[in-house]
Amino acid sequence: MLQCPRNRTQNDLPRRPPTQTTLKAYYSDIFQFPLPPGHRFPMQKYAGLRQRLLSSGVLTVKDLLVPPPASDVDLLRVHTPAYLERVKAGTLSDREIRRLGFPWSAELVERSRRSVGGTIAACRASLTDGLAANLAGGTHHAFPDHGEGFSVFNDVAVAARVMQDEGRAERMLIVDCDVHQGNGSAAIFRADPKVFTFSIHGTRNFPFHKEQSDLDVPLEDGTADEAFLEALEHGLRRALEAAEPELVIFLAGADPYKGDTFGRLGMSKAGLARRDHMVLGTCRAAHLPVALTMSGGYARDISDTIDIHFETVRIAVQLSRSNHHDFGSSRT
Repeated sequence: MLQCPRNRTQNDLPRRPPTQTTLKAYYSDIFQFPLPPGHRFPMQKYAGLRQRLLSSGVLTVKDLLVPPPASDVDLLRVHTPAYLERVKAGTLSDREIRRLGFPWSAELVERSRRSVGGTIAACRASLTDGLAANLAGGTHHAFPDHGEGFSVFNDVAVAARVMQDEGRAERMLIVDCDVHQGNGSAAIFRADPKVFTFSIHGTRNFPFHKEQSDLDVPLEDGTADEAFLEALEHGLRRALEAAEPELVIFLAGADPYKGDTFGRLGMSKAGLARRDHMVLGTCRAAHLPVALTMSGGYARDISDTIDIHFETVRIAVQLSRSNHHDFGSSRT
């Protein structure tokens, strides 16, 4: 098991008893937006995931929370005023719409705000409870001045800036295990030494022009469980040592799965569960709070994507119920 590179003393930890008995999970699937027939974005996976978590008893109604929408003030911590205004007013150009991959609608704007709000809320909760989840999020392709790849706003970047500006956490690590490089996040934090971006992704996959993360681990097509996990363990160790984080934001994409239509890797469901155990368990053992986002997932059978996301959350719940520790920065 990897160990935290930073040895925290008791004085570094908040002086309060742990309160978490399960996992706070924020959902926004009730905010639907219209898509044309045959569109490849799997909107149904979000409601399907929440329903599965409830029906299985992994989470209860009390664990599931609707996040407030991200405000203009929140979004402007990352995005330019001109871009935000075009999104709000529906004046994105045809080229911007094609790049984004979604048709504009007022409902799209509301859903995007709620998805960002879910990651902000999960970050705040994780700093108290150790683990929290956004049952959406991971829209890591959005740049300050444009969206792309089904990403209107960059929820991870906005949440990280909110945590810094609220004085909750200063040093953060983004562990991006989506099959596509987190190019927007890499660009946003390129000059910020306090937010470390680590992306493990398919080298031949979208985006075809890669940005430079603090640590990129590119993988060849067909990479399967053992090679992926070996690369992840090595990268995670390097990232933790370099970042010395107070908060980890984990993008647990389902799209490295071998049955994913956009994936091109060879991971099994069992391998992805081992990935989640590695990331979450390592951070848990190191007393590092983790905010979890679902990120991408486009399996030919949507039930496979839901299975993978479900297992990610189930593992997080299992870990949150064991070995309670105090979490978070002494500033909180």
